[in-house]
Amino acid sequence: MIIVPITFRTACDFVALLHRHNKPPRGHKFSIGLENEGVLVGVGMAGRPVARHFDDGLTLEVNRTCTDGTANANKCKKVIYWVHG
Repeated sequence: MIIVPITFRTACDFVALLHRHNKPPRGHKFSIGLENEGVLVGVGMAGRPVARHFDDGLTLEVNRTCTDGTANANKCKKVIYWVHG
């Protein structure tokens, strides 16, 4: 599995198709994808904090993560936390 940059639209389409209970977020600062043999198996989306109190211009929030259930694809969450943490 490899981490790849993806567009907001690609991430939103993936979330809309596979997320159990949440819609795609309205915006983002960046999104990353996780590919397995050339197939997108997970996405992570980071953006401005939802709570105004934390929106200080320096803080990012992981707004959405989603996988297709591929084994170990959940590591995408750990990677996005590390990238902006």
